[in-house]
Amino acid sequence: MEKRNSTSDFILLGLFKHTSPHLFLFAMVLTIAITSLMGNALMLLLIHQDHRLHTPMYFLLSQLSFMDVMLVSTIVPRMTTGFLTGKKSISPAGCGLQIFVSLTLGGGESFLLAAMSYDRCVAVCHPLRYPVLMSRQLCLRMTLGSWSLGAADGLIQAVITLSFPYCSTREIDHFFCEAPMLVRLACTDTSVFENVMYICCVLMLLIPLSLILTSYSLILAAVLCMRSTEALRKAFTTCSSHLAVVGLFYGAAIFIYMRPKSYRSATSDKVVSAFYTIFTPMLNPLIYSLRNREVKGALEKWLGKCVNIKTQKT
Repeated sequence: MEKRNSTSDFILLGLFKHTSPHLFLFAMVLTIAITSLMGNALMLLLIHQDHRLHTPMYFLLSQLSFMDVMLVSTIVPRMTTGFLTGKKSISPAGCGLQIFVSLTLGGGESFLLAAMSYDRCVAVCHPLRYPVLMSRQLCLRMTLGSWSLGAADGLIQAVITLSFPYCSTREIDHFFCEAPMLVRLACTDTSVFENVMYICCVLMLLIPLSLILTSYSLILAAVLCMRSTEALRKAFTTCSSHLAVVGLFYGAAIFIYMRPKSYRSATSDKVVSAFYTIFTPMLNPLIYSLRNREVKGALEKWLGKCVNIKTQKT
């Protein structure tokens, strides 16, 4: 097959076609993306402004919201521009940047959720030692470790993916550059890289997931020993929001990255990618705010301040 210069642009075929049903779906996805940005930005604002939320749990949650804002901001504007203007080409540098950012945030969020599960484990199993076991330094180290591990995975995969020679067919049947989709277009044998990439993805998902399962096993054991109904309720409230986010994130990630190649299809990959890059980031702040009285209280306090300022100006 004909080989092309590595500087040639790729073509993103996108998620939607210009039909009435797809226009409706596009408007819905765009609305979800805007809601996601606003919800996570509001969560960051509340955590920053309300001193009651200056705790390890909410510090980690602020990092989760920041990752979600970056993920949506990286994917949606490019997808929207391509759909509205018809300009579907993307440079190799732009493609590599999308791969790097998406994998950095995906891997970082995976380890961050593990750190959050440890935080919940300490809160339930060792409440009196919580300030010592979840010190600010430890939170910073866990956060830095999450970002660093995600960035290392993203950088390696982006560099290696773009180092392959690509054929005359440069059309990517996706709405953003994802390493597994791009590798399919290479004009060389990529089986070794695909196997290594698969192993890396498994490790990036299963190691944090095993830590999460261990933490919740300890939490379950502690909860079963509780005789107080109030203590049980508090433990359930403390952990249920995080479990819901873990289920959404790992369900989508395992479906995308851990399925055998023979079970993959472009349509299902695009739908699930849209779910974890656009829809899940919208759900995260909703899950934590709707089930958390502290966040509700911070929101009411902030809205009260806004109303007072507006009243004073008028």
